[in-house]
Amino acid sequence: MRIARWGLVVAALGAFAVAGIAETSGGGKKHVLMLGEEKGYRHEAVSHAMATIERLGHESGLWDTTIRTDTEVLTKQKLEYNAKNLNDFDAVVFYTSGSLEMTPAQKADFLSFIHDDGKGFIGIHSATITFTDWPEYGEMIGGYFDEHPWGTFDAPVIVEDPKFPGMAKWPSAFVIHDEIYQMRQYSRDKLRVLMRLDPAKLDLANKNVHRTDRDFAVSWAKNYGKGRVFYSTLGHVVENWDRPDVQQMYTEAIRWALGLVDTDVTPRPLP
Repeated sequence: MRIARWGLVVAALGAFAVAGIAETSGGGKKHVLMLGEEKGYRHEAVSHAMATIERLGHESGLWDTTIRTDTEVLTKQKLEYNAKNLNDFDAVVFYTSGSLEMTPAQKADFLSFIHDDGKGFIGIHSATITFTDWPEYGEMIGGYFDEHPWGTFDAPVIVEDPKFPGMAKWPSAFVIHDEIYQMRQYSRDKLRVLMRLDPAKLDLANKNVHRTDRDFAVSWAKNYGKGRVFYSTLGHVVENWDRPDVQQMYTEAIRWALGLVDTDVTPRPLP
């Protein structure tokens, strides 16, 4: 009898957990496309990053992940052999680099997916070295790579917006060993900076430092039309994908981009 009762308790708890997931995700799992294609520098972390994003979606119960290493899926046109296209997804994650092969129609569909359909985009690390000859992409993501003056180093990071989902896991100031990009065509008038480097702890005499405003963003969020865009330069180092704080940052960023949680991303000036 006791065993039977315990079985009922376990079943009830399981049902409660599933119900909680369904409520959080708006009635069911979302669908995320993880794209890991590189036409430029090949990052060793891409494979582990893709596997981690897939696992985080499964463990959180919030999304299912489709992993691709080509751009065929980035279209709203029907594909052969029952292949998925953009109409089947709620958000796209890029860990990419270089000029990927996309037709003008695909590019229009991709931007419309975010801007007009209100879907999500998450850019990881070298996503800002992607499509550097496509200005509309740069406008969507919020900026382009312009050197990494200090290479892979112990980066002194300041959290600007601890209220954004996933930021509370970090201390207000911390050090992480990673490769931080300097950005061009980036403006605080168009996005909400969540993390930045502490310029007081940087070698600003480095010959590759181009920004005179000492503003080196690490992570940001922005609206793009009806859609939501998140970017972070963190993720170059393979081992960082095993860090709970990095995992939570990207989990919550995807959750926000999927529209499962709301928060203010009004642009703010450099403190």
